[in-house]
Amino acid sequence: MLGRRLMSRAAVSGRVAHGARWVSTPAWAPPSVSEAQIERQHKRHKLTARERVELFCDPGSFRERDQFVVHDCNDFGLENKKTAGDGLITGTGLVHGRPVYLFSQDFMVEGGSMSGANAAKMCKIMDEAMKCGVPVVGLNDSGGARIQEGIAALGGYADVFLRNTMASGVIPQISVIMGPCAGGAVYSPAITDFTFMIDDISYMFVTGPDVVKTVTFEEVTKEELGGASTHNAKSGVAAGSFENELVGIEQLRRFYTYMPLNNKEGPPALPSQDSRNRDCTVLDQIIPPETTTAYDMKEVVSATFDQGTMFEVQPNFAKNIICAFARMEGRTVAIIANQPKYNAGVLDIDASVKAARFVRFADAFNIPIVTFVDVPGFQPGTSQEWRGIIRHGAKLLYAYCEATVPKITVITRKAYGGAYDVMSSKHIRGDVNYAWPSAEVAVMGAKGACEILHRGLSPEALQEKIDEYQSKFCTPAEASKKGYVDAVIQPSETRMRIAEDLDRLKNKVLENPWKKHGNIPL
Repeated sequence: MLGRRLMSRAAVSGRVAHGARWVSTPAWAPPSVSEAQIERQHKRHKLTARERVELFCDPGSFRERDQFVVHDCNDFGLENKKTAGDGLITGTGLVHGRPVYLFSQDFMVEGGSMSGANAAKMCKIMDEAMKCGVPVVGLNDSGGARIQEGIAALGGYADVFLRNTMASGVIPQISVIMGPCAGGAVYSPAITDFTFMIDDISYMFVTGPDVVKTVTFEEVTKEELGGASTHNAKSGVAAGSFENELVGIEQLRRFYTYMPLNNKEGPPALPSQDSRNRDCTVLDQIIPPETTTAYDMKEVVSATFDQGTMFEVQPNFAKNIICAFARMEGRTVAIIANQPKYNAGVLDIDASVKAARFVRFADAFNIPIVTFVDVPGFQPGTSQEWRGIIRHGAKLLYAYCEATVPKITVITRKAYGGAYDVMSSKHIRGDVNYAWPSAEVAVMGAKGACEILHRGLSPEALQEKIDEYQSKFCTPAEASKKGYVDAVIQPSETRMRIAEDLDRLKNKVLENPWKKHGNIPL
């Protein structure tokens, strides 16, 4: 294993086909990278662009395109520096037998900088991927635009951005940052569906530490400004990070198995021996008797879906909500779940935006959405209000309302106020809505409601009113009577019920009114 240090070429030869395809360049073609350059890349604790491609694709399946393309810049001495491929490897391959288009930036050639030739190669791959309905994976390791080419490099970025935008919602796009990604280069990964990073070696920022110091007088390191820890825990730019490149590539291969090839396909399925009827009685013991006591919603998710299949997205950002892929009898599903273990599972700005983007991805690519609800409401306070919780919270509401895929909702405990509406309620086209016996569906908690409704009562009289409100309104009974909850079920039934519902809803047809596009409250 790589650990925190990079291995030698021999260490990866067992997994990398053809010795990582150390290309023998024909006499008529420009030279490829040298052995010395490869060793320098390894000393940076990084794999080469070719090693990454060969490790990601099934052995022997990668087919390179435009291997001998070179740049056409004749300024600043670049006319004497032409390398086969010009620092970008593009092509097609298979991942677990399924097709993929990909590109890999080669930091060994001009720092992986974007040239006009690079952009043309990248656009060529993306155009074909769109026509064929196959995802694009980008392995990014670039210092930015090639300054010597000026506007040609900048124009190349814009050409790529346009294709990222046109492909959005048509084919999945995945970015992995495996080194620097700075300046305009960051906006291509930002448009893609998921961006992953590697601890200690990758970073992203619009302007680097030197510029930040000049303009704002802040002194900050690359890691603090835009490293994997920053973008996974603070900014939410990254969907996840991995301890090293080998782990990252293996996890990327696993992640790819959850992705439909395009927006006209259903979610992929893998063989599964995990029966819908297996024992799930552990779910009957998860909810604490005290309504203010936290529990781990991940235990609910893990027990409900196929064992060992949960793949969480943005696990270190907005921890009060869980976004994850999992499988139910082998089929991909998308999971949104309030997490009472963190800040009581409240909806705040970051949680709303995180979940809204995940819901929209699932809906774009026909992945059923299962929502677990335990939410006391939206986060109060001036910080949230001044930063726009109304606008950002509306993003999640909009995403759920817009979604036409199968939507199954399970209220495990609290579903209070407007947050009840937002979390895939029956009112916004939830297909099947369940409640556990522990569910509390109400405008607010009993204590807060009674303090408003019964001002001036003695503490003893107020407590009596609280108990009365709790028994009458803070149960699933009223919601069930009105048809807003389809059934109150035992927690241990949840897996079986969801599996049955997914079978029944797999041919669901629901269309939104025709429009050029909606105006989501960005």
